[in-house]
Amino acid sequence: MTRGALAAGPLLLAAVMLHRTSLGVVAAIAAMLAGINDRPGSRRAAVRRLGVPAVAGALGLLVGTYGGAHLAAVPLTLLLTGLGLVAGGTSAVGPVASGAGTQLLVASAIGAGMPVAEAGWQRALAFLAGAGWLILLRLALPTPGAIAGDYRFDGERDAVAAVYAAVADLLDAVGSEAAGTRRAALTAALDHAQDALTGPRLRRYASSAAERRLHAQYAAALPLAEAATALAWAGEPVSARAAEGPRRLSLTVRDNGSTGPLPAPSRSVPALRALDDALLRAAEAFDRAEGAEQRPPARRRSALDIVRAALGSGGREYGLRVALCFGASAAIAQALHHARWYGEHQHWYWLPATAVFLVKPDLGPLASRVLCRAAGTVLGALVFAGFAVVLPRPEGLIALVAVCGALVPVATRHFAAQTAVVTVLVLALVMVGGEPQASVSRIGETLLACALVLIVGHLPMAGRRGGGVRARLAAAGRAAHAYLDHVLSESDDRAERWALRREAYRTLAEARTAIALAAAELPALARHTEGTDAVAAVLERLVDTTTACAVHLDDTGRLTARHTRQLDELAGELERGGQRLGLAVPRMPVAA
Repeated sequence: MTRGALAAGPLLLAAVMLHRTSLGVVAAIAAMLAGINDRPGSRRAAVRRLGVPAVAGALGLLVGTYGGAHLAAVPLTLLLTGLGLVAGGTSAVGPVASGAGTQLLVASAIGAGMPVAEAGWQRALAFLAGAGWLILLRLALPTPGAIAGDYRFDGERDAVAAVYAAVADLLDAVGSEAAGTRRAALTAALDHAQDALTGPRLRRYASSAAERRLHAQYAAALPLAEAATALAWAGEPVSARAAEGPRRLSLTVRDNGSTGPLPAPSRSVPALRALDDALLRAAEAFDRAEGAEQRPPARRRSALDIVRAALGSGGREYGLRVALCFGASAAIAQALHHARWYGEHQHWYWLPATAVFLVKPDLGPLASRVLCRAAGTVLGALVFAGFAVVLPRPEGLIALVAVCGALVPVATRHFAAQTAVVTVLVLALVMVGGEPQASVSRIGETLLACALVLIVGHLPMAGRRGGGVRARLAAAGRAAHAYLDHVLSESDDRAERWALRREAYRTLAEARTAIALAAAELPALARHTEGTDAVAAVLERLVDTTTACAVHLDDTGRLTARHTRQLDELAGELERGGQRLGLAVPRMPVAA
């Protein structure tokens, strides 16, 4: 909230004082969009999460500005439709790419439709400056409560501590119905810590002993997580003593202190012996002031994987739908604009920009997005209309922009609340920029965009629907296959095994999220992904079983009949489920 208050409002104030109001509006919009992407986490992860979409937004603003200035309505619509196709396909790659695609399209619509005197390159630089200002604030301001010694690792230390806490929670739940939920929470904690530690850096390796120690502490959590997962797979409750060690390690990471004596669990079964061994290695890593660099395993995504995600069935389906919505909304907006629907002022960009947010599936089910967007816009427009009557200009509107910037992080918890805050903020920005009060037309344009996206969202498409869900399931199947193949090969490369395990669980979590969002759609859309949750459940059991096999092979060098039977049964179930859904799931190796 502090970063939000110091972002768009001060930028706009500085621009007004320098008599460059229009560029200040552009910079403030960039800061607002970056603020929407701002999330709790490490500084290193924030640079990529905020910076990549900002660069895409600046490119979109540049293309939109020159396209709007030199192209007629029809070529401009075709240009924006093409951008929608590219941005939609790219959004299927992942969350950062999705944010980049969104900003590319929103900025291109603003560049084409917002009347600004400055050249396109000046507007693009102003956009980068606005987003860069928020990134600078993110790097400079620590999270509240961080002690001075943790300032360099703001967010990273908490992420690693959360992994150890999640291991302890899973051990507490072994043998109960909560074990599955706790294992998923452990995956989420590991994903978050991995992202926090492996973001962009100025140097290839850790630059200090403290950072190397933190990396070693994360690496020491991987065998603990593996042993805890194997115990959860076995399903036999363990003593409360087993969770005490990881919980103490969590507090040690958070406080940056020393471990002290750790209670060792019993060593009656292979998974408990693996847990005890992992605790001993973790204690050594924690007590070592210096140590060799242990870089956390990064995501195993090759250029081919990224291209496959963008051009695969999920990317094609999403890209086509975004292109239809964005292009159609731009065409309708320009037709209304040239018909003088908007009166004397020009702001046709609102309609396609609204359609971009509505068509994004990672913001919730389609019907819910539409209702929340409509309700939020109506509320925000009415609130702004009241403020516009009583606030002095421009100082009162600039103060309103600062207040809304502070509220954006809170409002992101609900799409309707976020829409209401952003509506007030944008209306204040454009009024400071010289446009008249436009609350009524904003409501009309939003409702029109809602109707358009609902229609396009339910249109029949070429090919099989639910491509995004199937593509993520197929990726999870490939990752599970690579992990199982490595474990059955009995390789001694533990680092490779843990990296493959991380990728298998991460891709599975992404597939689970996509399935849950698709299942929450209206029946006309949800039916296209029926049965995918059952395949995901089989994959989840397969990866858990593979982890249990890895731990058992380490201890005894051979698998039990239960392990081989489970692997064979799950491989068969997965093959049958994949055939029913038409999934390109690789054939799993059979245990010897």
